[in-house]
Amino acid sequence: MSWFEEAVVYQVYPLGLTGAPYENDGVSAPTSRMLQLVDNGWIDHMVGLNATCLLLNPVFESGTHGYDTRDYLQVDRRLGTNADLRRVVDACHEHGIKVLLDGVFNHVGRGFWAFEDVLARRQESPYAGWFRIDFEGDNEWGDGFSYDCWEGVGELVTLNHDNFELNAYLADVIRRWEGEFGIDGLRLDVAYCLDLGFLGYLRQVADELTARRSERLGPRDGKFALVGETLFGDYRRWMGEGLCDAVINYELYKGLWSSMNARNMHEVAYSLKRQSGSEPWDLYTGCHLLTFLDNHDVARIATQLADVRQLPALYGLLFGAPGVPALYYGSEWGITGEKRPGDHEIRPALAAPESNALTELIAALAAARRPGAPGSEALAWGDYEELQVSPTTLVFQRASEHERVIVAVNAGDEACTLHFDARCGRATDLVTGAWHDFGGGSTVAPLTTCLWLCER
Repeated sequence: MSWFEEAVVYQVYPLGLTGAPYENDGVSAPTSRMLQLVDNGWIDHMVGLNATCLLLNPVFESGTHGYDTRDYLQVDRRLGTNADLRRVVDACHEHGIKVLLDGVFNHVGRGFWAFEDVLARRQESPYAGWFRIDFEGDNEWGDGFSYDCWEGVGELVTLNHDNFELNAYLADVIRRWEGEFGIDGLRLDVAYCLDLGFLGYLRQVADELTARRSERLGPRDGKFALVGETLFGDYRRWMGEGLCDAVINYELYKGLWSSMNARNMHEVAYSLKRQSGSEPWDLYTGCHLLTFLDNHDVARIATQLADVRQLPALYGLLFGAPGVPALYYGSEWGITGEKRPGDHEIRPALAAPESNALTELIAALAAARRPGAPGSEALAWGDYEELQVSPTTLVFQRASEHERVIVAVNAGDEACTLHFDARCGRATDLVTGAWHDFGGGSTVAPLTTCLWLCER
């Protein structure tokens, strides 16, 4: 058991939230925009949401969007200084919030210092082996050589993880991040592209840091977590013994919003049962995948949904389902945003956090997931058992050693009465605190998810 399995993650894309210029001129003095997280109330907002982990997308020196790294050891001048990042992490820790950074280790930008050395010295550069280069070729910049790049994007130069010197350098980068900033783990960008040998090496580094941190913080809080970005496929390829602690669950993401739009809860029920059920073919039972409704790479959920009235029910389903739920800044009060090429609408600048009825519901759902009253460990640690499913309803149970929670989703426009074997007479609604009697059927209001903590 570690802090991550019980976490509620709050994701921020700092270059967007702080209103940083899209292009980094490479010469301007650092501007401490990152401190908006402290000064503009964002950390207090996370506390109010009952979030326990801040995930920061790229914060280190880059050319544009953060994933074209120039320097792994300097905070992007558009965001501030290394001291500013330390202040943010310390402020989070003072409020009991862990911090994950975005580890972009599959590729770098053309402005990365080692690649610039190759541009200048070609085969003579001691860093030529850090990249996959064909010195007999050429590229769109006329460099006199070609190189592998991420998904054909020439600005993103693929790193060669067959090179042990490169890997040792990146391991030292991670150690520096943990030592200098006190971070608690990493999101591994495009982990599905990373060499599995390199991924195993990162696991060794993380375990080394975990051992060192546990001496100071204890085994639960000392965990240095690795969360891999994956899309689809068998997540066990990147997660498990010697690899990532968790991966990002795009399969469930698709089922969550698509089931609502199609009024077909069978779709998400299939994904949940396939991933977390008790049948021999269920793939990830006992794992804690990172679950989400939107992030910095997809449309805002309030835009993705055909009927925004379903947002409360959908967030209830997110927090009731197996996994570690993640919130994307601004979506907790329902902002919209379409994903379009070259458009940064899904990564907007926001002056300060806001709150409304949706925000308050999400805070209550996050509290319900926290082990111990008024929450339940079953939502963090429990297994998954489907009890009933129809086109607009889904009922399932989450059971741990000590507690049992029944999650009932009504995605329809009308109240419904559900009949299922609750295996107890009464329960407590973890969101409202009200008693619930299972006798004669359970009525669920329209566009609502109920979390019922069963009596023993």
